[in-house]
Amino acid sequence: MYQGFNVSVQGIIIYRAAYFGVYDTAKGMLPDPKNTHIFISWMIAQSVTAVAGVVSYPFDTVRRRMMMQSGRKGADIMYTGTIDCWRKIFKDEGGKAFFKGAWSNVLRGMGGAFVLVLYDELKKII
Repeated sequence: MYQGFNVSVQGIIIYRAAYFGVYDTAKGMLPDPKNTHIFISWMIAQSVTAVAGVVSYPFDTVRRRMMMQSGRKGADIMYTGTIDCWRKIFKDEGGKAFFKGAWSNVLRGMGGAFVLVLYDELKKII
């Protein structure tokens, strides 16, 4: 396994839990969830994708930092492990450092919103 694998799995679990969980919850709050207009579904899906991306982004930041140091040896190693990486980023750079680049990640995640809507539309047809 590579350094950052565990935090990568944790981030994926959080992202997918938020992605599917919040989407299903939000759709369930609508008056007629099975007959929702495609535009409303897309707006909900886009919001959910953005929220899931932002919530899980700190894990992605730590994963990237851990992966970037995987080839380093001895004194060049910045982080001794995942927890140490979390601590040092927060201590040295502050909480905002976990979200550097999150906006571009949210924009990249727009395809995820289309997947949710497409899945719902296909369920209606089938």
